[in-house]
Amino acid sequence: MEADTQAHVAFFLTGRRPGEYLDAVDGLDLRPALFAGYRDLTPLRYDFPLVLEAKGADPTRVQSLSGLVDKALETIAKGADAERIRKHALRLEQEIRALVAGGESGTLSALLERAAGKIGSADASFQDSLRRLRPAIKADGPVVDCDAALPRRLLHHVWEAAQAEKAARFGKKLERLVLKLSAVLQSDFERSPRGLAADRLQASVGEGFAEAFDFEAMSRVLVKSQLYEGMPAARKRRITDLLRVLKSQRFLAGGDAASKLYGFTFDSCGAALKAYRERLPRLVEVARAIVIAELEIDGEYNSSRHDPMFEAYGDAGLEPQELAEFPDYLVCVDAAKLDDQENARLMEILSSGLPIKVLLQIDDLAGDSAAEQGSYASALRSRQLASLAMGLNEVYVLQSSASNLFQFRERVLKGVAYRGPALFSVYSGASAKASGLAPYLMAAAAMESRAFPAFTYDPSAGPNWAARFCLEANSQVELDWPVQGFAYEDEEHQSVSQDIAFTLVDFLATDRRYANHLARVPREKWNGSMIPVDESLARDRKGLPDKVPSLLMIDADNKLQKVIVDQSLIRQASRCREMWHSLQELGGIHNSHAEALLAREQKAWQERTRQESEAARPAAPAAADASPGAAAASPAPAAAAAEAVEEPQRSPDEAYIETARCSTCNECTQLNGKMFAYDGNKQAYIADVNAGTYAQLVEAAENCQVAIIHPGKPRNPDEPGLAELLKRAEPFL
Repeated sequence: MEADTQAHVAFFLTGRRPGEYLDAVDGLDLRPALFAGYRDLTPLRYDFPLVLEAKGADPTRVQSLSGLVDKALETIAKGADAERIRKHALRLEQEIRALVAGGESGTLSALLERAAGKIGSADASFQDSLRRLRPAIKADGPVVDCDAALPRRLLHHVWEAAQAEKAARFGKKLERLVLKLSAVLQSDFERSPRGLAADRLQASVGEGFAEAFDFEAMSRVLVKSQLYEGMPAARKRRITDLLRVLKSQRFLAGGDAASKLYGFTFDSCGAALKAYRERLPRLVEVARAIVIAELEIDGEYNSSRHDPMFEAYGDAGLEPQELAEFPDYLVCVDAAKLDDQENARLMEILSSGLPIKVLLQIDDLAGDSAAEQGSYASALRSRQLASLAMGLNEVYVLQSSASNLFQFRERVLKGVAYRGPALFSVYSGASAKASGLAPYLMAAAAMESRAFPAFTYDPSAGPNWAARFCLEANSQVELDWPVQGFAYEDEEHQSVSQDIAFTLVDFLATDRRYANHLARVPREKWNGSMIPVDESLARDRKGLPDKVPSLLMIDADNKLQKVIVDQSLIRQASRCREMWHSLQELGGIHNSHAEALLAREQKAWQERTRQESEAARPAAPAAADASPGAAAASPAPAAAAAEAVEEPQRSPDEAYIETARCSTCNECTQLNGKMFAYDGNKQAYIADVNAGTYAQLVEAAENCQVAIIHPGKPRNPDEPGLAELLKRAEPFL
């Protein structure tokens, strides 16, 4: 046993495997135990694939295949045929999902027909179900899976939808201005001698009345009676110039046919910046023309006052509301190609307030495991960029794995529609192919393990971080690592259930490039020195370790294996946890300032309570005033002590509440209403210590305003994170 432990410790410290005690993991096709049910995703119903609608009621125009099928079934799966239609619809959905996973593409309607043909059933009932299903599915468009192409396709689709709405509004405005300005010139022309010429008058009444009027005489009379002074030449030139500018603009369709429209999608920040700067004079010219046109139409333009004002128009930049009318730019950048120069251009875009939306797509989080310094590099750079962007205060920031983009679609739309720069940092999960996993699974694992948490920062949502920053898309945000239940059958065919924390190490262990950091322990050599990774991270190590971190993994035959990891992965997980703690603070979770303030308030409340209690006690009679009669009437100290209600002696291992001191703050009962309850005096007691976890007992003790909850010792020795929980519980034992 000791030799086994020494071999485990040696591997943890050096990464070298003694062949006698440890095995390499290469070729075992190991994956985390929680992945056991996810080798083939096609039978599962989840968000993907997605349908990108050309039009639709949903502003994002993004629909889930499963959601569309469910909506269709709500309409058609009724009566005696309901179950049959439902089964056929779900079978078609699964076949479409399999086609897309296999690399086929097309619109939903085309894939539906392809799936029906692949099933190939001549069954009349199946054909009847298909006939009903076709019109019930109200959306159509390209079907996309969660893969390397998804972030760019989805963001571009949502961006196009937002730009189409913006262009429609802007186009109507320009059309109105052009019509009104043209009407001003036309009105002036019609009152001019040329407009009142005989040929013009004759043309205005038509050929049928040509013989009825003397148009020459009519022209002379009208010209004399009009007293026409004519529009000032300067104003006519100004309106003519305004029309030229508005009609020749190249920012959206509707101008002169000869005007080639600008493009607004780019593959590099440098190209987008260059295009924006080159077009800026034209943009300012159009914006200035719009403002002047409004004044001219209302007859409020004053040359002496407005000419000097508009000479310098736009020199100090345009207001956000003016820029918001024009199309936004979309830049899609591959993080692997983000060199120093491109990185500088990106920060220039974000810090300058330009209406440019940037997708930073990350395909590989793990990096090169051969050198620890290079590991996790892409993720760190991305997290740094997202943090820097949030620090600029006026940048919309969204970070998410591709697996979460459907859930974040409304937040994507908000970012696209935001007035100002936006950064979308997305991990695609594409590196999963190197390990034979589905990109969706890899992307979801990155988010679950805190390797790539999802969050948004919306400067327009409110004046403070509480309103602007959202971290709630991540599971179990209050914990360092999400904890999930895992059930399996042991060698004796007994069912075993336990909770497993999914950490960064679990995520990295899915990548075959990290095989050198893992070592399989043969089952006969499993021992007590192997502890879960989350427990290892919670321990304060001093000197040589006596416990080594391990993972539960499954092999290609779904057999449970135990793998130990070296300390380089633990160091990376520790850094990842600290970064997660920073995000928690921004999201108001375990906020150090709030906790320090609460501790000070609790201490001050306890001090006030003590002082009030002491002030309420009756003063003891002075010895000099005591008389024999009084002494006889007063009970002896021993008798008084006997009459007092003694607090029962409690074991430090027992969980209990000092009920008599409860202030009825509701903290514990809101945390777990089955574990904690109120008595008839509305004071708390532990109703059922087995109705919750030891973590909840410790949390309740920490939150208690009068510090009367004592968590005792844990009742479940297998509860995750006990080492850290016991340390937190020490002040309350």
